[in-house]
Amino acid sequence: MAQVGSEREALVACSDRNLGTGIDIWDLQTGDHLTHISTCASPPHGLLCLKDQFLVASQVNKHGSVGGGAVFAWHLNKPQSPILSYPIEAIGPICCSMDGVYLAGGAASGNAYIWEVASGRLLKTWHAHQTSLKCMVFSNDDSFLISGSGDGMICVWSMISLLDVENIEVSSSLLHYSLEHKSSISGLLTVSGSSNSTFLSSSLDATCKAWDLASGRLVQTQEYQQAITAITLHPTEQFLFAGSKDGRIFISEVNIGLMDEPFGVLEEDQLVILEGHKGSITALTFSALGLISASEDSTVCLWDASSWTTMLRFNYHKGPVTNVLVIPYSSLLPSLNHQRNQHQFRVSVLEKCPQPANLSKGTVTFLRDNETSVDFSTSSLNRQIFEMEEEYTSAALQMKLETSINHRMWATRMTKHVMEMNKHLQTHLVDLMQTRLLRNTENDSATTRKNKKHKITTP
Repeated sequence: MAQVGSEREALVACSDRNLGTGIDIWDLQTGDHLTHISTCASPPHGLLCLKDQFLVASQVNKHGSVGGGAVFAWHLNKPQSPILSYPIEAIGPICCSMDGVYLAGGAASGNAYIWEVASGRLLKTWHAHQTSLKCMVFSNDDSFLISGSGDGMICVWSMISLLDVENIEVSSSLLHYSLEHKSSISGLLTVSGSSNSTFLSSSLDATCKAWDLASGRLVQTQEYQQAITAITLHPTEQFLFAGSKDGRIFISEVNIGLMDEPFGVLEEDQLVILEGHKGSITALTFSALGLISASEDSTVCLWDASSWTTMLRFNYHKGPVTNVLVIPYSSLLPSLNHQRNQHQFRVSVLEKCPQPANLSKGTVTFLRDNETSVDFSTSSLNRQIFEMEEEYTSAALQMKLETSINHRMWATRMTKHVMEMNKHLQTHLVDLMQTRLLRNTENDSATTRKNKKHKITTP
């Protein structure tokens, strides 16, 4: 069935062989090659799309390179040079929050980083794992950050705790962690349609596990005959697709909370199995047309969602495919630029090192249409307003008004935040007082009973 309007989609794929391989983009409907973006070599889980406007990719750290890898960002519908960022160490997996405000990345050292996308400011860096990070994902409401490492550990971090710590280099308290997996984590997914907040994990130990996000409790385990290298969910979230190391894709029903026995080995006769690749499955995702699978055999397949037959096969001749994305076809059209000016998303160069808090106090950020942010230093802004005032221009009054509104909005947000903290502290204080009163009452009752007993037994 042909796609119309905004439903038309494009396929994005890349490899990690070398920087010369780049990114290829195809029309998912026709299979035609649309464009090629040079200079990209991204590791698994190292490519994402920000707000349907930017492609962001972490670059592999090749042997002999100085200063680690890099993070590149390309504007999809503008022929501009990429935004080049060079973190203090090579970044592997990356992920962004649902609203596109935050970008998180993990390194081979076990360190994790969180940047503010619009300003590029490094908000948090901490030692998250003892081994290399393999996967990272935000929860659907952006409240939690989930990370998985090469030793099978999964950690769940509270974003409020991560961003609320004054010292940027001090590790925040961990919400919970697990070492149930016995090998490297290969995939992390959040389940939005479940009644309880749940996320799924896959591992090279040939298992997929379901977890309660809030408590970290293991809900269900599915065991396979092969190491699982990639996972994705059907758009209805009723079926789990697990790609294996031998190139097969297993389809199983997602029935979290409905099974009496939470642990089980899935026999092959219980699964729908897709066979079409000659190498390990490296990435899985869904489009409006069906399932997308990528493999080390340098091919990407589009599977029909009803018959599960191969509709199209894309040959990526530059090496094993490590990442695939599905983006709106309209994101590539420059003719729509004038329609997107009011909703332009901003991406800045990512900071290499955390900056002291006092260096960021001289920056004012104006937000327009809840999308675009423009940063000015306070000194340069005041100087510009003064110069414009000398000429008695209306623009000076407008800038002064915007500055006043911005300061008032900031004060309002801070007041609201302080009020919420005070409310929380008051509630906590009341609880402590009630506990202490109850304890004192129990002690007084025990003392009274002891005195009465003493009086009765006294001659």
